[in-house]
Amino acid sequence: MDIIKEQIGVGTANISPRAKQYVNDVLNSGRLSYGKYLQNFEKKFAAAHDMKYAVMMNSGTSALRLALACLKEVHGWADGSEIILPAITFISDYNVIVDQGLKPVFADVDNYSYNLDSKELEKKITKKTKAIMAVHLFGQPADMKPIMQIAAKHNLKVIEDSCETMFVSYDGQKVGSFGDISCFSTYVAHLLTSGVGGLALTNNPDYAVILRSLMNHGRDSIYLSIDDDKDLSKEELTNVVARRFSFVRPGYSFRVTEMEGALALAQLEEKDVILKGRAECAAYYMLQLSQFANFIQLPCIQPNREHAYMMFPLVIKDDKIAKKDLVMFLEEHNIETRDMLPIINQPVVKKGLGDIENQYPVAKWINNNGFYIGSHEKITQEEREYAISVFKEFFKNVK
Repeated sequence: MDIIKEQIGVGTANISPRAKQYVNDVLNSGRLSYGKYLQNFEKKFAAAHDMKYAVMMNSGTSALRLALACLKEVHGWADGSEIILPAITFISDYNVIVDQGLKPVFADVDNYSYNLDSKELEKKITKKTKAIMAVHLFGQPADMKPIMQIAAKHNLKVIEDSCETMFVSYDGQKVGSFGDISCFSTYVAHLLTSGVGGLALTNNPDYAVILRSLMNHGRDSIYLSIDDDKDLSKEELTNVVARRFSFVRPGYSFRVTEMEGALALAQLEEKDVILKGRAECAAYYMLQLSQFANFIQLPCIQPNREHAYMMFPLVIKDDKIAKKDLVMFLEEHNIETRDMLPIINQPVVKKGLGDIENQYPVAKWINNNGFYIGSHEKITQEEREYAISVFKEFFKNVK
């Protein structure tokens, strides 16, 4: 069969005329630091997830790191305190926990949604446990009702890693609105893409102030924007000038520019088109690939959840099929793939925690058999049909 010339990638970027207009407006304004585009994006993104405060920074990983730093500071967590996270997730979740002097504790995932299994979660709680990191993987919310019940029972904080899942609901409630702090990403290949970018959302005003301080070198919250010394009385200005070069906690330089804000705002205003295109692509794949359901497990949408389809995950069910054979067949036919976020078998985790993969049988099964392809809105109907034809070509020789 003829191989398509352009790779069908796992992600895309939407640089629309509106996005170009907004970026040009930023360039023409001469102001690159925190201004109207970032402020507007933060406000609208928070509202889209039924939250009060949003702080945009340079990555979802930074948002997760600051969420932990904020909670550790406010609640006095000692080094070595435990944070529970799923045994399938991106490496950043592990890294930020270790970075903050905390201990990552894995819990296995369920074999249909691939999210944290609440039945496994409670088994991992000890006297040292301080928080649950609930990750919404591949575009589908985690099972938040039992997770929140367990958190309340044990007086634990909840951080939602929603970097792969935006705008969708669990039991009618938006992702990112369950936990104490929720974290999102606008990095390349995500649902909204601003090049670099991430957000931390919260309803707690004290957390919001600390998060913004942490991303600005730990600066005193009296001066976090170049507008904070404008239109003040003499007494107010004197106070700001005295404290605007004051740093009250160890912090980071995690800021972004107005250009990222402009790109993100444009895409936020076009999110319905983006999500509709992803849903249409995924629906086509679900219909066409169902003929191979004996060989591969398709995305399993839970009845109480929506799906944003950041990716289209597939897990091989038939022992006669080697994952590498199918993956390489797709890659050789210009269909990009990625592993389904293996973490417990990564060298850095094995170095820190030992060879623990056998303790998590569902995660191990996914590590050995799971991968994903793209399902974004820029995959044309012709490309979708081509992708299905490649799967057909592969499976015709599988008995």
